Amino acid sequence: MEHEPEPDRGTTAGAPAQGLGDVGWAQGCALFYRDDEGSLQVVSLEPVTSVTIGRGSGCDLRVPWDESVSRVHAELVRVGQHWTVVDDGLSRNGTFLNGERVSGRRRLHDGDTFVVGDTSFSFRDIRAGTSQLTSVQAEVLTTASLSPTQRNILTSLCRPYKQEGAYATPASNLQIAGELFLSVDAVKTQLRTLFQKFHIEDLPQNQKRAKLVERAFALGLVTRRDL
Repeated sequence: MEHEPEPDRGTTAGAPAQGLGDVGWAQGCALFYRDDEGSLQVVSLEPVTSVTIGRGSGCDLRVPWDESVSRVHAELVRVGQHWTVVDDGLSRNGTFLNGERVSGRRRLHDGDTFVVGDTSFSFRDIRAGTSQLTSVQAEVLTTASLSPTQRNILTSLCRPYKQEGAYATPASNLQIAGELFLSVDAVKTQLRTLFQKFHIEDLPQNQKRAKLVERAFALGLVTRRDL
């Protein structure tokens, strides 16, 4: 089993601006994401009521390494006791919440994943009592968490979804093998590893592939631009 790096608890280049605090692993709402070096970053949302996300120097949470992120891409806004993600069309490439494009304002729930550009964020509400560091580490996967072969297989698996058709199904092992010039056995081996990385190995066999596609899009590991 791969060892996930411990989360960085301070700010780094491109990390949250002053005013966003350390989550402290105790209570409240927080964001988890990986920076350009693959280190897990933790941002407490408790000290603030809104957070702008983008590449621009004026944003509260900057991701300057991701060129597909707009200068001001999206905003998180606290409404009462809840947090929402807002994208009113400022971003060039859109914001995706659990794989669906955000138009306007969407409420965030514990465990939700939203993607800006090619960077994915996991939202955690520690008050819900369900947030665990190990599960956060598992969910905030990036392309750096996968080998080149695994990334290629994941993209090939998702390719039938290029047109967002209602009846699309994941590519078969034979189709993936033919596209990537691999043996079917090699594809099966890599898919088993991916199922484990995404913690879906215990799902029924007929559900694993579709769930893997769903998680790949939700985390931004595969986008329709890749297809």
